[in-house]
Amino acid sequence: MPYIIDLHIHSRDCSDGRMNLDEIFQEAKKRGVDLLSITDHDSIDCQEPAEILAHEYGIRYIRGLELNVSYSHPPYKDSKPISLDFLGYHYDIHNPALRNKLTELREYREKRAREILEKINIELSKENREKFTAKDIEAIQRSVEGAFGRPHIANYMVEKGIVANKQEAFDKYLTKCNVPKMPLSLSEASSLVKGAGGKLMIAHPNDPNGTSLVSFTSSLDDQLKIIEEGILPYIDGIECWHSRHDQNTVRTYLRFAKKKGLMVTGGSDCHQQPVIMGTVSVPVYVAEQFGIDHHHLDAGNKKNRKNER
Repeated sequence: MPYIIDLHIHSRDCSDGRMNLDEIFQEAKKRGVDLLSITDHDSIDCQEPAEILAHEYGIRYIRGLELNVSYSHPPYKDSKPISLDFLGYHYDIHNPALRNKLTELREYREKRAREILEKINIELSKENREKFTAKDIEAIQRSVEGAFGRPHIANYMVEKGIVANKQEAFDKYLTKCNVPKMPLSLSEASSLVKGAGGKLMIAHPNDPNGTSLVSFTSSLDDQLKIIEEGILPYIDGIECWHSRHDQNTVRTYLRFAKKKGLMVTGGSDCHQQPVIMGTVSVPVYVAEQFGIDHHHLDAGNKKNRKNER
């Protein structure tokens, strides 16, 4: 029976997923997931509850985190920065520097969301539409169980009938009315995660729809050159397997990682829209890099099967 590993999942409790932690672990058990990681944006508040649930469901667990980094690489984009995502694993959740920075990032997210709403109000006013009020802002905040971001505003705009769907909210308002995220440099992200005893991976480097090196170039060779020239000193590994990586991307990044002695990870990046948890084929040796051998995973598998009887 193959081992199912998913090291990139977002929760509703602490990020922008649709399922809460208990629902995620129920679904993971149903799908036979052996090893998973909750990698919420700028938040580690769900890590301890996730570890408890993992134990209850007989699933192995690795602490996770996703950080958004502002990164520039001359001569691309006239040296203007782009957003890249990095995954942190296996860190100390009680590390003061990491916790303090994440609190700062979370507070800035709320401030940013309010500024975005102010800009949207200007657009609504131009269209002679009713503007968002303090009550609307409170209603949006009540819907937020994780990190406050643009998806929550988009959902509320759909609910209010301002737009037909989330994509229209982004196309018509949220892209135009965006406010930059709090800049976090790669060196700082690396120091935070490694200073907490963790490992840092560049996330989904060739994701055509996400925050990735595709913003610089779609050429895999050029992406590898960018990593080698500016990113390599700060990372421990690469997320090779991802729901939006094709097989050529996986092969190319695996070869590069092996050549450079890097760790490799993988996951679905599941936000439960739809539920794609456990659908990315990640080999068992990924777990072994974190000190979890196949015998440990097999023990978890047996416990899952025993609990299902």
